[in-house]
Amino acid sequence: QVQLVDSGGGLVQAGGSLRLSCAASEHTFSSMSMAWFRQAPGKEREFVVGISQRGGRLEYSESAKGRFTISRDNAKSTMFLQMNSLKPEDSAVYYCAARRFYYVTDDILDYDYWGQGTQVTVSS
Repeated sequence: QVQLVDSGGGLVQAGGSLRLSCAASEHTFSSMSMAWFRQAPGKEREFVVGISQRGGRLEYSESAKGRFTISRDNAKSTMFLQMNSLKPEDSAVYYCAARRFYYVTDDILDYDYWGQGTQVTVSS
């Protein structure tokens, strides 16, 4: 069973930055494609950004393009999300997710493992 621990959330002013991390317990981390989702109060969980097994393929939601950057360090079984120019509408609980396939998808049902979530709050 793969365990994912996400961290790095917090309170930041609009225009600020945060860096989220997702650490995996699985030594086969490099065989999994990864993604970040987020869920705001009263809304469905939505795809933010994804990265393929070796980082060669990236997928960004429209809201993340130009502001967020996903990366991974397979040697450390860790994924990162650098978030810049944050807006109040980015406020949500952010979840990392993993699936044992090469291709990144934006479908929540395609992911097998989830982190516990980390809260991001952006004040105006």
